[in-house]
Formats: sequence, C-alpha cells, structure tokens
Amino acid sequence: MVMTLDLMEIQTEDMKMTKKFDSLNDTFEISSDIISSEISKVETVSEQIKSSSVENNDINKDYEYTRGNLYSLIEKGQEAINGILELAQESEMPRAYEVAGQLIKNVADATDKLMDLQKKLKDIDESKNIKSPTNVTNALFVGSTAELAKLLKNQTLDNE
Repeated sequence: MVMTLDLMEIQTEDMKMTKKFDSLNDTFEISSDIISSEISKVETVSEQIKSSSVENNDINKDYEYTRGNLYSLIEKGQEAINGILELAQESEMPRAYEVAGQLIKNVADATDKLMDLQKKLKDIDESKNIKSPTNVTNALFVGSTAELAKLLKNQTLDNE
C-alpha cells in the first residue's frame, strides 16, 4: 500500500513538472517524451554492454575450470596407468593388460577433449571478432539508364 502511494506521488510530481515546462516545450516545439525515450535507449545499451562483459567473464571462468579438471584427470589417469602396468607385469594376467589398455584409451580421450576445448574457445573468440567486408568489388546501381548516364557524366566532370 505504501509503495502504491509513493508511485502515485511520483506520478503527480512528474505531471507538475511537465505542466511547468509545457510553455517551453510549445515555444521550442518539442515534446518531453523524446528525452525519456532517449534515456531508455541509453540504459538498454549500457545493460547490453554489461551483459556481454559478464558473458565473457563466464566463458573464461568455465574455460579455466574445465581446463583444470581435464589436466587433473589426465594426471591421475597417467598415475593409474603406471600402477596398472606394474600390476599387469607382476601378475601376467590378461585381464590386467585389458584394463591397462582401456585406461590408456580413456586418458587419450581426455587429452583429445582438452584439444577440443582449445579449439572451441578459439572459435568463440573468432565469432565475436567477425567483421563485415571492408572492400566492395561488385557494386550494383539501381536506377534508369538516364540516371546512370547523369551520374557518370557528373563523375567525369568532377575528376577533370
């Protein structure tokens, strides 16, 4: 209820302010709505900039976290490979060698995922930096032949 009263007070103050400046608005032939819409445009642009910087920060945090996890998994996998290979050599059991082979494959997959992570981050950075072409080689003229002749004549006169 208090919030509603505050809102009504603000609206009545705004109405008083617009009435106060109505004569100036009439003199300069402007409306007060233009200012409020420009302010809202500026606010939306600043919000977009903030959200893009937050998004960049999140991407970098996620990248660092994932990269750290993959490094940890690869190191632990290499330690496990060393242990299982010692066990397989001592026991000479085929099952131990099979497990060692699977573990080696899993560590290799983790290293591939680490490389894929690098490539994905690079692709994200490149997609942000894509620019439109700067040189236009094939320009198209839309108009009649008479307009084209006038344009060409004016350009030749300007070049002389």
